[in-house]
Amino acid sequence: MPHQYGGMSYSLQHRGGGGGSERRLTREAMERYLRERNDMIIVILHAKVAQKSYGNEKRFFCPPPCIYLHGDGWRLRQEQLNRDGDPEHPSQLCAFIGIGNSDQDMQQLDLNNGKQYCAAKTLYISDSDKRKHFMLAVKLFYSNGQSIGFFNSKRIKVISKPSKKKQSLKNADLCIASGTRVALFNRLRSQTVSTRYLHVENNNFHASSTQWGAFIMYLLDDEESEGDEFSVRDGYVHYGSTVKLVCSDTGMALPRLVIRKVDKQMALLEADDPVSQLHKCAFYMKDTDRMYLCLSQEKIIQCPGTPCPQDQSKEMITDGACWTIISTDKAEYQFYEGMGPVKSPVTPVPIVNNLNLNGGGEVAMLELSGENFSPFLKVWFGEVESETIYQCLESMLCVVPDISSFRGEWLWIRQPTQVPISLVRDDGIIYSTGLTFTYTPDVQPRPLVGPATNHDRLSEETHWSQNAGL
Repeated sequence: MPHQYGGMSYSLQHRGGGGGSERRLTREAMERYLRERNDMIIVILHAKVAQKSYGNEKRFFCPPPCIYLHGDGWRLRQEQLNRDGDPEHPSQLCAFIGIGNSDQDMQQLDLNNGKQYCAAKTLYISDSDKRKHFMLAVKLFYSNGQSIGFFNSKRIKVISKPSKKKQSLKNADLCIASGTRVALFNRLRSQTVSTRYLHVENNNFHASSTQWGAFIMYLLDDEESEGDEFSVRDGYVHYGSTVKLVCSDTGMALPRLVIRKVDKQMALLEADDPVSQLHKCAFYMKDTDRMYLCLSQEKIIQCPGTPCPQDQSKEMITDGACWTIISTDKAEYQFYEGMGPVKSPVTPVPIVNNLNLNGGGEVAMLELSGENFSPFLKVWFGEVESETIYQCLESMLCVVPDISSFRGEWLWIRQPTQVPISLVRDDGIIYSTGLTFTYTPDVQPRPLVGPATNHDRLSEETHWSQNAGL
């Protein structure tokens, strides 16, 4: 049955990879994967909003969506293709990106540039496209014709232009909350070629013309002192607030800043409305004498503001101290060909958002909720396959394996035992969930009451834990 996925249709066919049951993942292959972790990871980094183009203009998405490839799996797969293919015509990774609309031409990306990323610099959405939201669709395949699949970004909101009005929290999806990721860029005289993005490279903040960073913007108490540790406030960021910008990749942070609204190259000292998408803003370096976060070509520096003679509530700032702010998002997909290359696309990649333990005693069930589930997936606890029940695209159930499956000599749970949770497709594709399950110890050894006790039983106290990383 065909389904819509990323603007393209796909069919939920049997994904046996051409080998049938012999392609199913073995315990030995899973043990090897868990040791080596040679995943293939694709990350789509993009803004949460996109400004619409009108007439013949092409208002390219800024910052440009970026595709990153992480993990040793990509290199190992390429080496295998080179071994198996024609040495005179080596197979290469090919990538295209579009705005998730099948009648829009997709644009080619260069992922063979020697870097681990590429940027889609010429994407735009025209006024003839009436959607209020869309998703980017990335198509990956090898030049020998082998498809990897379609990968979607997160949802992007279409806006006509930045709001000039005093923003209301009623438009919460346009406001910027504490703890969310933002990108900051500077553009001189509205020239696209002059755009510079705040970025961290080699442990230094700099203004990059090619790469942009996603920075977590934290709201601080005004009395918070400078230091590596700080208390964070909830809520939406307003002008005049004290904030901390922390690079989401490196963890590097700028000193405390006060975010100020900018109008006609003036920093407004008394503005207190919520910060909104694509607003122009300035960052006063707290406890300095009118110093602002500024760029000078590719360097990040401090430069002074000047009091406005006509209006004491404003300070004049240089072009380099005026930043445009926009919220960003990230879609991440992780997979590994556990039994070697497969013939079917690896997409749609299943995503697990939550785990919930049901029951205990003799039979404990784990409920998984997420997206893109299928009947061709099994849940694995570490290197052990679990009996799995597919319910729908968003829900699966599985039986929690006995502790003796991992610790053959154990008749009861002696110490906390944590195992990673993976989903495995029936052609050997492993999808790491980034989540773990923890067997908690029994209070005391269980009494032997017959043959049934040859297998350890899960106690009522068994719990699960959900971790961001393994």
